Amino acid sequence: MKQLIDFIPLIIFFILYKMQDIYVATGALIIASAVQIVLTYAIYRKVEKMQVITFLMVAVFGGMTIFLHDDNFIKWKVTIVYAIFAIGLAVSHAIGRSAIKGMLSKEITLPDHVWNKINWAWVAFFSFCAGLNIYVAYELPLDVWVNFKVFGLLAATLMFTVLTGIYIYKYLPKEQTEKQE
Repeated sequence: MKQLIDFIPLIIFFILYKMQDIYVATGALIIASAVQIVLTYAIYRKVEKMQVITFLMVAVFGGMTIFLHDDNFIKWKVTIVYAIFAIGLAVSHAIGRSAIKGMLSKEITLPDHVWNKINWAWVAFFSFCAGLNIYVAYELPLDVWVNFKVFGLLAATLMFTVLTGIYIYKYLPKEQTEKQE
């Protein structure tokens, strides 16, 4: 259910972009993202930091897109969010509190070197996506960028998550793999 709520603003953005334009879609994205936060809190009594950061970025860059009538701001939002995630993971690792390990270690026990590799892999992934977004946003037509933002980055993230899961599975202690089977 939570994953469905997370995708609603993106779906609304895509549909309204195809029906109207980038500015209507961006306004709807801001509203839908705010509703998403309220719904998430109402259902789970908790909102993740990543949701709040994403909403703030959508509100600021989306607002600038609409107010200045310049779609460059909403394009930059994607790159900045990915860069914040990459920097956040790198900094959390540098100070000895890997964010990836902090999120997953309650359910999964892994050696520290595995957590480190996973953390740096996600830093690299988010950095790559940030750079790729800039390329697609400024070298290809707006329609291509919207499709890339909605479908390409989503598919890449899901695929990288699956690959991370496969990597993790190799290092799970025997008792954890027996529980899952």
